[in-house]
This record gives sequence, structure tokens and C-alpha cells, in this order.
Amino acid sequence: MLFQYTLGGMSAFSSAPGAQQRRFAAYLDSLARAAKHADRVEPLKSYCTGLLLPGERKSVEPMAARLAPDDVRQTHQSLHHLVAHAPWSDEALLQQVRQSVLAAMEQNGPVIAWIVDDTGFLKKGTHSVGVARQYCGQVGKQDNCQVAVSLSITTEQASLPIAWRLYLPETWAEDEERREAAGVPKQIRFQTKLAIALEQIRKAVRDGVPRAPVLADAAYGDNYDFRAAITDLGLPYVVGVRERTTVWEPGETPLPAKQQQGRGRPGTRLRRDRQHQPVSVKQLAESLARKEWKTVSWREGTKKRLRSRFAALRVRPAHRDERRKQPHGEEWLLIEWPAGEREPTKYWLSTFFSDTTLRELVKTAKHRWIIERDYEELKQELGLGHYEGRGWRGFHHHATLCIAAYGFLVAERSRFSPSARADRLELRAPEFPTEFKPRGSPHTRRTS
Repeated sequence: MLFQYTLGGMSAFSSAPGAQQRRFAAYLDSLARAAKHADRVEPLKSYCTGLLLPGERKSVEPMAARLAPDDVRQTHQSLHHLVAHAPWSDEALLQQVRQSVLAAMEQNGPVIAWIVDDTGFLKKGTHSVGVARQYCGQVGKQDNCQVAVSLSITTEQASLPIAWRLYLPETWAEDEERREAAGVPKQIRFQTKLAIALEQIRKAVRDGVPRAPVLADAAYGDNYDFRAAITDLGLPYVVGVRERTTVWEPGETPLPAKQQQGRGRPGTRLRRDRQHQPVSVKQLAESLARKEWKTVSWREGTKKRLRSRFAALRVRPAHRDERRKQPHGEEWLLIEWPAGEREPTKYWLSTFFSDTTLRELVKTAKHRWIIERDYEELKQELGLGHYEGRGWRGFHHHATLCIAAYGFLVAERSRFSPSARADRLELRAPEFPTEFKPRGSPHTRRTS
């Protein structure tokens, strides 16, 4: 091993020098076996090592220079082949990461949630696979970017992405020339982000991942079909919905089917009339009495304990129930209205049991914050968005290897100290060769 490192706050390493390096080597061996090709063992180990080494840029060329300053060219070729061309399975490698890391995560508690999310990567030009003008969470608006959908599993303190797929916009999915240039597999057709997420959830169920409630923001949770599919899989959920989502007020249901008098078939579908209509969740929130609102705290923030005002009600969703014979079942509507705000800020629907406490609802709904930490560390510390190629295979291989490297950090953090963070890594690497100028450097004319 050409480097030694520790994770901040883990005093155990000072009394057991080399233990972490041995665990890292064993972890990489298990991943290499999952790749099922002997000629990829060393490049795979080197790539994950390069992602963990300090450095501003985690694309192939700078990593090669850090890993082998005396043999940059050959190392660069080896790493580039591994990520851009080698036909190993992302799915198999992610499965091995999950199997290796989950046991360490569960030492500190069980899996408590599956989190659906997506993240964007700003891009220039039009040739990188999947790039289009679309909403990018990184900047909070429409921009030229790539977007990937992920599914993560999480305990109270740790989380790990277990599935990852690029969202391919319809303009890309239908353009055979662009597809061929980017190497998009023939079986990949246009799917919405919701469809990709459901596919990931279904696979996790088939793979026997420990079951837990599904969490998602309103981009997913506001869709009734998405919520219904989760319920059909036997999974509870706590998902965001938008303020215009309609529900029946507590204790109310749609009108029963109209009964025919005399001849003719009796009605079978539920009804509404002018006086009997569902309300939006915002209308319902604004109608609540002051006593319905409770202040709840859910976790320690960076400066103080986080708390806000919430209300929770048992309601029935109203989505197209006039086409149904039976009303939707009761669910929890959770509403957040922070003190000092002019109106409620967030809404969730949940299929948790009716005896669930307000604090439990709030704590679960707010647990989505942990995926933001994952993305921050994956992007800032492990170079998730640094891949410079344009192809489908390279985009997914790089992300898989970033998640694999991150998985080792998650396992180590779970093994010793929840406070250990990726940004406290203390890896030592050889200096760049004096004449080396990586792509994107302000001192070179080459472009990334």
C-alpha cells in the first residue's frame, strides 16, 4: 500500500497501527472479486485509493499523478480503461459494497429508512450523456446538467447509496445518434425519475435489503401512483407533498355511490357535490386552531438543537376517488409551520400506524437530511462529479467506485465514531511531478 491514513477521532488506530490499512485492503479485495476479472483487481484498487487521497480534482489524470508520480502515463491508461471501457457490472459491485458495509452500519442500530433522491451535476456543452437543460438541485433552478436518481439505506447515524442510475431525458432517449456516441445500452429507454426510483425500490425488496419506511421529497411523494406502488410492496412511507395536494378533512369521506330509484343499475362510484369537496393541505393547515400546533425537536444541528412547530392529522387522500368504489385509507398528514413564518412550509403524507406519536413522525420525516450529507461528501471529498468522460459506462462506473470508496468510510465511521467525517481524512500522497499539469489547471491550455 503506498499510503497510510486515519479517520479523525479514531484513537483506536494509534494502538493498532496498520489495522485500518488491512481492513481497506480486504475490502478492496472483496470488491475486485465482485468485478470477476483478474486483470481489473489492481486498477480497481488503485482507483478507489485515488478517490480517497487528498486533492482538489478526482478525475483520472490527477489521480494517476498522485498514485504513481513516476509512471503517470501508464497509470492513467489503466485507470481510464477501468472506468471508461471495462465491461464490469455496476450492479454487482454495488451489491458487494452493500453486503460489506451494512454489517458495520447495523452495529450501531437497525436500518430505519430507505431514501429516494436525485442529484444534479452542472455541465457545459451538449455531448455528455444525459445532459440537458433541466432542474438542478445543486443550483436550485433549471440549468444545463446531468441528473442521477439514487436509493440509499440509512440507520440512525449512517447511510449508504445502494442504487444509482442516470436519468436519460426523452430528447436523449429518442436520439439514436447521440445514444450510440455515448454508448447508451439498447435496453435503456426513457423512464421518468419516479419510474427509476420504483425500479430501484423493487430490486431492493427482491434482494432482501432490510425493510424500512421509504422517504422522499415532494417531487416523488406528490405522485399518487408512486405512493400506491410503495404500499403495494408492503412498505410504509413518509413522503413530501405539495400544498395543492387534496385530502378529506378529518372524519370526512367522499359521498357514497348514488342509489337509483326504480329501474336501472345502482351507482358504484363515490361522489362529490358543490357542498362536499376535499380541501388542499394548505387550506386544512390554515384552518387549524392554535392548540393543534406543537413544538417538536428532532436532532442536534451544527449550532443548536433543531426544532419547529408541527401538526399531525388523520386524513384520507382525495386523489381521483370519484372514480373509486371505496375511499382511500386514512393516512397521517404532517404539517410544518415554523414560528414567524407567514404560512406552512412543508407537508408530508405517511402510512405509519394510527398510534404513531408526533415526535416519531417528525423525526422520520426529517431524517432525509442524512442523504444531503452523503451527497456533500461524495461530491466535495470523493469527486462524484469530477468524471470528465461523456459515455454512459464511464458515468456509472465512476459513480459506483465513488460509492465504493465512500462505503469504506461509512463502515469505518460506524465501526468507531459517528463523528468521523470524510472531510477529516488525513491521507498522505507523493507530490505531483514538477512538470505535471493536470487537466483543468489554470496553468495549462488543455481543457477538461
